[in-house]
Amino acid sequence: MEMESLKLMNQDMVKLDRFGGSNFSCWQDKMKFLLTTLKIFYILAPDLPHIPEEPKPSEDGTLPDQAKVDEVRNQRKQREEDELLCRGHILNTLSDRLNDYFQQIKTTKEIWEALQFKY
Repeated sequence: MEMESLKLMNQDMVKLDRFGGSNFSCWQDKMKFLLTTLKIFYILAPDLPHIPEEPKPSEDGTLPDQAKVDEVRNQRKQREEDELLCRGHILNTLSDRLNDYFQQIKTTKEIWEALQFKY
């Protein structure tokens, strides 16, 4: 159900103007609104907590609770999907010249901070 509404929202969403290096604050506000609407702006939060490693068997051989293992895996999968979506939306609204430059940066947070620093 949520995925269907996300697809519908993406289809109906007005395309953002491409950012070519001018009027950064306006572009940034529009991106914040878009990413917040898609519920993925949290990826850019400076205090984003790391997802813990998967629980491993203890030294005495006790296996971790399967529910906790599944929860960590689901959190990791969701975070990776949100990271990919957020990165894609940011890069998609950049001009070709800026897209080529920022495409090489690995994480979404690094792209966002580099754009803030430069502009």
